Amino acid sequence: MAETTGRQQGKPDQTPDDPLLWPYAAARLAVDACFWWLRAVPAEEGDSSLPWTTPGAVALELATMRLRDCARGRSGQPALVCAPYALHRAQIADFAPGHSVVQSLQDGGIDRVYLTDWRSASPDMRHLSIDSYLGDLNVAVDEIGAPVDLVGLCQGGWLSLLYAARFPAKVRRLVLVGAPVDLTIESGLSRLVRNAPELVYEQLVARGGGNVSGKEMLHLWSRPPGHDDIAAALQRSLADEEGAALLARFDRWNAETLNLPGAYYLQVVNWIFRENRIAAGSFVALGRNIRLSDVNAPVLLLAGLDDDVVPAAQAFAIAGQLGTPPAFVAAASEPCNHLGLFMGAKTHSHAWPRIAAWLRDDRAGVLARTA
Repeated sequence: MAETTGRQQGKPDQTPDDPLLWPYAAARLAVDACFWWLRAVPAEEGDSSLPWTTPGAVALELATMRLRDCARGRSGQPALVCAPYALHRAQIADFAPGHSVVQSLQDGGIDRVYLTDWRSASPDMRHLSIDSYLGDLNVAVDEIGAPVDLVGLCQGGWLSLLYAARFPAKVRRLVLVGAPVDLTIESGLSRLVRNAPELVYEQLVARGGGNVSGKEMLHLWSRPPGHDDIAAALQRSLADEEGAALLARFDRWNAETLNLPGAYYLQVVNWIFRENRIAAGSFVALGRNIRLSDVNAPVLLLAGLDDDVVPAAQAFAIAGQLGTPPAFVAAASEPCNHLGLFMGAKTHSHAWPRIAAWLRDDRAGVLARTA
């Protein structure tokens, strides 16, 4: 299903109005909003008021996250869903019935599912770094009980990959969904982030008092997602009563943004998107140089064929760099856009049951060869 956005096909310097593209929002600042830094800093966002789809409880309160426990029992292999920490809240992984990663994993027989519910950055969080988030992810894994199956979504994907390389014994299996890692495979997003002056990002942090305002990021879009954009992401008509409720829920989710710590934001922009340190083998995480060859767990890569944010070629590019034997690396794709990977009804009826089966089956190599 093709993405319906303001992007014109064949014009690579434009990027779709996808709500996850917060580095692009800063790049637009350089072009369209040179004097935004003179305006007042937006007020701090509060906690999410959008209810969760899957029943659960907070298992652990950490500086960077609340670890959400959605387990239906205490036995079985645990799966930790690492949500993107970019602009929106973790309900992207638990959006609505039929549109929930957590629910699809449970329906596929994974009883112990956990979710990283990232906190919106408060002023005292402005110095938190990528290491801070990796450190708390490690605490969460220890709380759940290693080894875990780690499911990384979008920017939660590169964080999960770093974790699997830093602590290979603590990850049994790794699923990366629409994860930007090797930025030598270009997209409109990576090109714009790389080409914007570094001063743009620094000013964005400075005018936020050391943090990046999620509301300002959202405001910088050329236009909010329209009816067709949301229908494409959810992969269903919104014309009926249930569709109208989903549309209203999406609007609420889209409006409840996260602030990002300035230190973390600048590291992601520079180290991940501009310098490509993960794929280049020059990323240092928690005191150790990260090599993708240190990842030895079975890996499943899922990409969207109509994904302008993380093109399929980019999502699959790391397969040959991993230490995992090729027979244990699965690659699958879906005819969807970026948000459709996490929220799309058709993706949840087709791809996510296969992911759950892959996590359950001890014959990961066999499934990898046939995925």
